[in-house]
Amino acid sequence: MRRLIVLERMTLDGMFDAASMGQWDFPYHGDERAEVIFQGIQGSDAYLLGRVTYEMLAPHWSALRNNEMGVADKLNSMKKYVVSSSLEKAEWNNTTIIRGDAVEEIGRLKRQEGGDILVHGSAALVQTLLAAGLVDELQLLVHPMVVGGGARLFREAAQVLTLELVESRALPLGVLLLRYQPEKAPQ
Repeated sequence: MRRLIVLERMTLDGMFDAASMGQWDFPYHGDERAEVIFQGIQGSDAYLLGRVTYEMLAPHWSALRNNEMGVADKLNSMKKYVVSSSLEKAEWNNTTIIRGDAVEEIGRLKRQEGGDILVHGSAALVQTLLAAGLVDELQLLVHPMVVGGGARLFREAAQVLTLELVESRALPLGVLLLRYQPEKAPQ
């Protein structure tokens, strides 16, 4: 069974809005943080995205041809899945559109043979996956900034989610890596 790993960058107050990354994300870039992201990508053999994140990432990464940042070749060659009911066509190499019941289809992907499935961005999709019990690990790179507005990773949840902390590590510039595994409900 494959694991589904969510790797997100966010502020202390939960903002992960790509439109404001220049303010809260880029100033905290460093070698150790880059290595966490690099290992997340290299350790996965499938990439799962919501439509908005896919439309933001696909034009950039698909245009790269010289293994930029050490991950372009991996991102361009790995199997990608985008969850969308409105996306007409997926131009990025090796991309499949999931149009139906995302929980059912992603559950089926997890039951297949293969390596980890990685999710970046895609807050609505992440919320759905967490609520359905499909997330095996939540990795958060928390940046030491409060921005007060923008898209939040965690919105109001329909249910309480309890997480078990499996790693916490301070990275340079005050960034924290927090790795959590959702606690399974008692059987």
